[in-house]
Amino acid sequence: MGPLFGLLAFLSAVFGLVSPGLAQEAAPAAPPAKVQQLIQLLDDPEVKQWLSTKQAPPATAAEAPAGTPATGVVARWTAEIRRHLTGIGNAVPRVLPEMQAARQRLSGDMESHGAAPILKGFFLILAIGYGAEYLLRWLLGRSLKGAVLTGPARTMLTRLLPLIVFAAASMSVLAIADWPTRLETTIAPLLGAWIGARLLMIIASAVLTGGPVNEGNADGRGGYLSLTPDEASFWHRHALWLIGGGALVWGVGDAMSALSISADVRNLITALLGLVVLALGILTVVRRPVGAVVGSRRIVGNVFLVAFLIVLWLLWVAGMDVLFWIGLYVIGLPPLLRFTSAFTKTMLDSSAEDDARVVRNIFIERGARLLVIALAAGWLALVFKVSATSMMQDDAFNRVFRGVLAGIVILLAADLVWQLVKGFINLRVKQANHATEDPAERARNTRLMTLLPILRNFLAAFIAIVAVLMVLSGLGVEIGPLIAGAGVFGVAIGFGSQTLVKDVISGIFYMMDDAFRIGEYIQSGSYKGTVESFSIRSVKLRHHRGPVFTVPFGSLGAVQNMSRDWVIDKFLINVSFDADVAKVKKLVKGIGAKLLEDPDIGPLILETVKMKGVENFGDYGMTLSFAMKTKPGAQTQVRRRAQVMIKESFKENGINFASPTVQVAGDEQQQSVAAAAATRDAIAKKNAAAALGEGGPPQE
Repeated sequence: MGPLFGLLAFLSAVFGLVSPGLAQEAAPAAPPAKVQQLIQLLDDPEVKQWLSTKQAPPATAAEAPAGTPATGVVARWTAEIRRHLTGIGNAVPRVLPEMQAARQRLSGDMESHGAAPILKGFFLILAIGYGAEYLLRWLLGRSLKGAVLTGPARTMLTRLLPLIVFAAASMSVLAIADWPTRLETTIAPLLGAWIGARLLMIIASAVLTGGPVNEGNADGRGGYLSLTPDEASFWHRHALWLIGGGALVWGVGDAMSALSISADVRNLITALLGLVVLALGILTVVRRPVGAVVGSRRIVGNVFLVAFLIVLWLLWVAGMDVLFWIGLYVIGLPPLLRFTSAFTKTMLDSSAEDDARVVRNIFIERGARLLVIALAAGWLALVFKVSATSMMQDDAFNRVFRGVLAGIVILLAADLVWQLVKGFINLRVKQANHATEDPAERARNTRLMTLLPILRNFLAAFIAIVAVLMVLSGLGVEIGPLIAGAGVFGVAIGFGSQTLVKDVISGIFYMMDDAFRIGEYIQSGSYKGTVESFSIRSVKLRHHRGPVFTVPFGSLGAVQNMSRDWVIDKFLINVSFDADVAKVKKLVKGIGAKLLEDPDIGPLILETVKMKGVENFGDYGMTLSFAMKTKPGAQTQVRRRAQVMIKESFKENGINFASPTVQVAGDEQQQSVAAAAATRDAIAKKNAAAALGEGGPPQE
């Protein structure tokens, strides 16, 4: 309530300058209707502003100092600041007469209401508004007796809802009652300033004293801005006084405008009131808690901040409202964005696994930041439109300023769209990465994992290009010739980079043909390996021994995909000539049945191992052919297990493998040498035959 008492005290001082007897003097004879219309026109703020401008025109080229370009931006800015400050200085002796004239005009409209009608009307509206508010608080107290409220619900019911009732009741009284026009236009900004101040105070209380408690900090830091209790109390207390001071300046300035007080006098009085707010700001800077920062660093920081605040006040006094708000944003936006980020994190669903929740999280996190900055940019554009002086009416300045504001909003909107697209694609990739037993679904998932990253990269480039073009268009750049030039440049690059174009186009056709997917084992020429990732022009293959091949799409050619559907694996075994082929076939059939029953190997087999027959006759025995059908990539594991079981079964059933038999006549040394040579030949042939029988991606 302290700022409210300050506002009322100031109103008493300003509008009580004239003795009550002045309002009670006999009213003179009413002038003619045309004279009354002329007086009303002369009292209009816009007319008075225009007349004051005509009385003190800006410096012309003839009046400009020698050597100063009168048409230059700096010269115009200097002339406008000089004119503004000169008007404030000349307004000092006119303050009391202007106030007395405003009091006399208002008393003439309010003859039956006695002295100080503004204060009486304002007190009446406040009394009705606070009465409705306290009645609501009493009803809430009885209804919620014993209930425990925390967080946003507590703020809504105990702070925000009473303010809404106060605003509705007071505004209703102001709208329904038959107030004189001048009195109504004077009281309305005062009431609006107080309602706005109370709303900002509620927000400041929620920001500085609310939020989650961080129990992990030893110094008790918590809340949305991670402040200690003493720091939160300090900033809360000083924020209330600064908000109240700002509301006082705003309300009194608009009220004086409604009373038709000249612009120079208004600027002088609001500048003096601004000194009070500046003093509060400097006191806040000097006494603020800064933790471990002491000594020279604290002094330098204080000097810098105090100088910054003084510059802000000078910009405001000089009428440079746009630069003043930009400076205010420099101080206020960073903590506001920190609070917005901390507050939105409490509303996010960290375990979101569906589209709706992911989109909701992104809208909350990025949309809140976009809303804050967009509102700040919109307010700055409104201030520029309403309060921009002649020093800011240069066409180039207007175009650049508005283009920058629009560009900020466009880039933030593009970031929101990109985050939505990226979050949706990442969610789909994460869902596609889950293991599944359905072959059709697994194939669809691998295809999504292949195509979605490429689509994500393409959309990132597309959104960035569109956003940049929109920003350039807002800045006044003709993007038509730029697009045409980019097209010509693209054609030239295409002719100069035919290999690159070939790689990109080949990759598109590989994707359309679904030639391979991430996780599949492929071979193309001398390149083979598991597909790990894609780019626009190349594919990365991980060889089974570890190296990674980055192969351009244009260099792939025909691709052997060894991971689709099924694999037929064949291998050969040499047995002696006296082996019973029918018995071997029967034994292999039993081995195939055992493989299907194996819990580890069975699920990998589509058609179990079978003997096809005698492939050929060699020097030392017969070559038997075997085949089986397995899932892609499992053929090596199944073949190794089958060969082990065949060896054990042959040993148990007396079936011998083919081995060289050499008979050599001569002494023992010659026989030994010949036997060794024959053995080496047999081993070499056997290894060669085994190598020919293997196929598919090697496995350990």
